Amino acid sequence: ILEKPRVHPVSKYMLFFFQVAADHCVWYGECGPSKQVPDKKYNCNYTGPPKPLEAEGHELLTELCPGLDYGDRAICCDVAQLRTLKGSLQLPLQFLSRCPACYFNLMTLFCELTCSPHQSQFMNTTIDTKGTTIDKNVVAVQYYIGQTFTDAMYNACKDVQAPSSNVKALSLLCGKDASQCNATNWIQYLFDINNGQTPFAIDPKFSDVPLSGFNPMNNYTFNCTEGLDDGSGPCSCQDCAAACGLDGMCVVMWLSYMSFLLVFFGIVIGAWCFRRRTIMSEYVNASYCERLGERFENAMREVFSSWGSFCVRYPLLVILGCIILVGLSSAGLVYMRITTDPVELWSSPSSQARREKDYFDSHFGPFFRTAQLIITTPVNHPEIYKPYFPGPDVPFNTILTKAILHEVLDLVPQTTFQNSHTQLDRIAEDEFFVFADYHMVFFFLQCTASLNDTTQLHDPCLGTYGGPVFPWLAMGGYDGTNYNNATALVITFPLNNYKDDIVKKGKAMAWEKEFIRFMKNYSHPNLTVSFSAERSIEDEIDRESDSDISTIILSYAIMFIYISLALGHIESCRRVLVDSKISLGIAGILIVLSSVSSSLGIFSYFGVPLTLIIIEVIPFLVLAVGVDNIFIVVQTYQRDERLPDEELHQQIGRILGDVAPSMFLSSFSETVAFFLGALSNMPAVRTFSMFAGLAVVIDFLLQISCFVSLLGLDAKRQECDDMACFQKGNQTKTDGCLFQFFKKVYAPFVLKEWVRPIVVAVFVGMLSFSIAVVNKVEVGLDQKLSMPDDSYVLDYFKNLSEYLHTGAPVYFVIEDGHNYSSLEGQNAVCGGVGCNNDSLVQQVYAASLLSNYTTIGFTPSSWLDDYFDWVKPRSTCCRVNNSTGLFCNASVVDPLCVPCRDMTAEGKMRPQGDDFMHFLPMFLSDNPNPKCGKGGHAAYASAVDLIDNNTHVGATYFMTYHTILKESPDFVDALKMARALARNISTTMDHNVFAYSVFYVFYEQYLTIIYDTALNLCLSLLAIFVVTTVLLGFELWSAVLVSCTIAMILVNMFGVMWLWDISLNAVSLVNLVMCCGISVEFCSHIVRAFTVSVKSTRVERAEEALAHMGSSVFSGITLTKFGGILILALSKSQIFQVFYFRMYLAIVLLGATHGLIFLPVLLSYLGPSANRAKVFAANKRFAGTEREPLLNY
Repeated sequence: ILEKPRVHPVSKYMLFFFQVAADHCVWYGECGPSKQVPDKKYNCNYTGPPKPLEAEGHELLTELCPGLDYGDRAICCDVAQLRTLKGSLQLPLQFLSRCPACYFNLMTLFCELTCSPHQSQFMNTTIDTKGTTIDKNVVAVQYYIGQTFTDAMYNACKDVQAPSSNVKALSLLCGKDASQCNATNWIQYLFDINNGQTPFAIDPKFSDVPLSGFNPMNNYTFNCTEGLDDGSGPCSCQDCAAACGLDGMCVVMWLSYMSFLLVFFGIVIGAWCFRRRTIMSEYVNASYCERLGERFENAMREVFSSWGSFCVRYPLLVILGCIILVGLSSAGLVYMRITTDPVELWSSPSSQARREKDYFDSHFGPFFRTAQLIITTPVNHPEIYKPYFPGPDVPFNTILTKAILHEVLDLVPQTTFQNSHTQLDRIAEDEFFVFADYHMVFFFLQCTASLNDTTQLHDPCLGTYGGPVFPWLAMGGYDGTNYNNATALVITFPLNNYKDDIVKKGKAMAWEKEFIRFMKNYSHPNLTVSFSAERSIEDEIDRESDSDISTIILSYAIMFIYISLALGHIESCRRVLVDSKISLGIAGILIVLSSVSSSLGIFSYFGVPLTLIIIEVIPFLVLAVGVDNIFIVVQTYQRDERLPDEELHQQIGRILGDVAPSMFLSSFSETVAFFLGALSNMPAVRTFSMFAGLAVVIDFLLQISCFVSLLGLDAKRQECDDMACFQKGNQTKTDGCLFQFFKKVYAPFVLKEWVRPIVVAVFVGMLSFSIAVVNKVEVGLDQKLSMPDDSYVLDYFKNLSEYLHTGAPVYFVIEDGHNYSSLEGQNAVCGGVGCNNDSLVQQVYAASLLSNYTTIGFTPSSWLDDYFDWVKPRSTCCRVNNSTGLFCNASVVDPLCVPCRDMTAEGKMRPQGDDFMHFLPMFLSDNPNPKCGKGGHAAYASAVDLIDNNTHVGATYFMTYHTILKESPDFVDALKMARALARNISTTMDHNVFAYSVFYVFYEQYLTIIYDTALNLCLSLLAIFVVTTVLLGFELWSAVLVSCTIAMILVNMFGVMWLWDISLNAVSLVNLVMCCGISVEFCSHIVRAFTVSVKSTRVERAEEALAHMGSSVFSGITLTKFGGILILALSKSQIFQVFYFRMYLAIVLLGATHGLIFLPVLLSYLGPSANRAKVFAANKRFAGTEREPLLNY
């Protein structure tokens, strides 16, 4: 009998709480047995002063409470209590003692509770006065604990690992997963009487200030990074994240960066103090390589000059020829085929997962198309079930109440309880008691163990398909195996899939379409339903693409308008119509689009399918490359002065001879880089690289032909005043504002003596940071990103990870050729009596026991073991008609039906040889029923591939389930673990076995994505290096600088991906390959302008290159793409916002800053010396002309 404590004593038959004075004990010694935990005892109430500890307990006190000094060892516990404490804390200590600080803090919590001489300051007890006055039991206690102590203890223990389970220790000691455990609910669980260790209720109160007259226990705690006074060191990095210190890569890169700055600034200061200029000596005695480079440069100049002159003289011929070729190429679009099948997009036909999928599909048929409902309820009215037999009450969550289940049956008539409202309402009762109702099915779950439940209801437990419905598949949101606590029902509709039958597949897709339409319109106040069908993701991606068309069109429209207006160089308002180049800009845009359509058409002729990535990305890429070249040609012409006696076609030819090698350098580098990217095994990357490479080639050819002809026509128009062509205009050429800014302000500023070291320090710092975090970029693709913001599938994904307890099915497939008719062959596979301990079934079973590590969740279903049980002569399953020899189902009542095998010694053995194959087809055709639950048709009809007219067993599979998989790393780990297990089984059986699950084909790419990324980007950089070396006239060092700058851009892209939560996957890999190509545009023009400059110093040459090419790069590719990219931020598509807006913006910003800031500074320090042969040739070429003074800038 319990009662609140009072100041005055009352009758011993009443309860009371006793508020003790300060520094008194509240208990001492042990009394009667605990009612809740019978093998433990209550503590005895005692309100006197602390008592000296017996000598035999000194060592035990030191062991349990290290570092706690109680002076004369006068404490509030005896040896028996210390022994009980030690026994109760064995489990926590086994897991937490690996971290000394955590162990110390935990023991402080319990030692202060059990033995502190100051107990009365922070403990308030409830005592049971029933019995004598000398053995009153303390049956409950309030323990006032400081919040600071609580948080410190949790922080010291939260990272401690449990290696045997591959989880954090708190997952085993908190009553829930460590991710849901916190400082307070952990202590509450430790003191919960239901944990089986606490003999009486302990109610912790958390506060740092006095509460209800008690001073909370707030003893000193150790951080997990601290060592203890007894010499114990800090916790390991594995058990204490704070003890890991800085990330190793970050430390290395920080030290490297600091070392670089020290050396770099030392060299800069030394060079500034002691430099000597001997520039003119560079121009004496050109080397052979320099002469060879000059000849190559001159040859390209002459070829492009002649070609440019031809295009201007015969514009109609050139334009007509280009139109014909573009038309013929684009005509291939009539054969265009767009691939949206994710398997075709992301899995190579030669990949392991793809081969295994094809094998599975060809032998067992394609995996089911699945539609699924996850049903929850907003209603919160749980029920308490009171069993008829004595026992504790059982709570049932609202989703399992009868009213909700009736509503679920109304929604989906074919679910459970044999699809019957009547069956759900059945009860077994008499006039006094209800013996059984539907609760029994959920609580005792007889339906998973038998064909007829063992309650008084005797309901048939098989589903209508002939097999059982397992609770871990049909329910969700429960803990452990307490299915009565389920908060969700999961209903799955498997639909037959058809690989080649388009008509039947179309019917399945039509059913799914109607299913989705119905569920979208379904509404019920008591049910919340999330749903998905096989076609849902593809449908939502298509809808997303349609909704983003307007965003994409607006993005391109802004870029087109900018190009059309920015190409003009308007000198005055009255010459707007004369100087504007709207028509030329539109023509340039049409050339870009023509190159894209020609590339698509040519590959369509050869039957290469398109992907949405190609359609969305390649126009962006080619527009970037094409616009840059267009601006370079037009702006160079606008700044050029025609030489005396030089005609227009000669002038444009000369200009093309100057700039076309630079255009050829960038375009050819990109083309080779993209074509090398086509070596990738990933179909999406390979096809993108092929289409992009060809589109860039066609774009370059159209620019140096069709666009040059159009430029000549526009120039002739502009030279006629007021568009009347009555007199020739002799306007003086003037430089544009942007060029003037770059020439007079920007370039001189960036290349100042004090600015250049800062630029190097900043960019090398960015590089160091990116290298430090490159290994932290996540791998995978969150499928939620592929859905629109308003997609119903997002709710399904959320509930899938929140409620489901079972992952996808996994099949261990034994390829054909294994001999199941022999005893050795059977023992290598089966899991019953006489089977090998390392058989397939035994190994999968052993893996399921370590599900947290292996991700194999359950024991596999074994058709072979069930077949052996089915065919036993004692079984009523296998019977044949004695006269016809036909199979008799167990439900058939016919005296002619006799057991398949005789009750002899041989008959009791497993069937072998011909016997094995004789009865196996019967087993696979037999439906389970209450008289025979081992029929194999429901579970194994597709698991065994019978060949040679049912005379041999071909390929077979053994199915189990993965554990619940939520994120991309979970799926990748599951794939790796299943394959490792399959390899072990193959080695043991000496026969090929592979693991197959429906998601493997999508996640296999992530096993090699890092290698594929490194290979693709390295090949692209190698191609750029080789092409740049050759086309710059064998300027090896210049090619090195270009390649290094592009490599810096790529590494910095990984830094941005980490900062912006962009994962590495096929989509981002395509963007990185594109980044490699676009970066050439930002770098190659600047470097080539530097190599052909004839200025006297590297700084002057870098300044000239930045002034002349920088303005075109900035106004061309940078501003054009920047305006279009910003519009992508308006997209409703998450994948557009992440992988296109964020990555495109990063590509442009990093490319522009490296090309227009870092690269000129790098050239001013490390650029190659002037090519003396090119200097002599330039002086000779322009001697005696108006351009001679321009050599001196």
